[in-house]
Amino acid sequence: MTDHHTYKLIDLVGSSTTSIEDAINNALAECAKSVRNMDWFEVVETRGHIADGRVAHFQVTLKVGFRISNS
Repeated sequence: MTDHHTYKLIDLVGSSTTSIEDAINNALAECAKSVRNMDWFEVVETRGHIADGRVAHFQVTLKVGFRISNS
C-alpha cells in the first residue's frame, strides 16, 4: 500500500428518457462493466433533446475519476 493515490479521469456521456439522475446512473453502470476502482464523478454539462415541445432525452457529461491500481 502506498501513502498516496493516483487517479485517471475519463469523460462519459449518459442519457435517459426518464431523468438526469437516470442518465448519470446509466453512464456509471456501463462504465463499471470495464473500469475498476471508480471513486468519484462530476457532472460538467447537462443538456437534452426536445420533441413536440417536451423533453425527449436527458443527457449528461460526466468526468469520472478512478484510482490507478496499487496506488
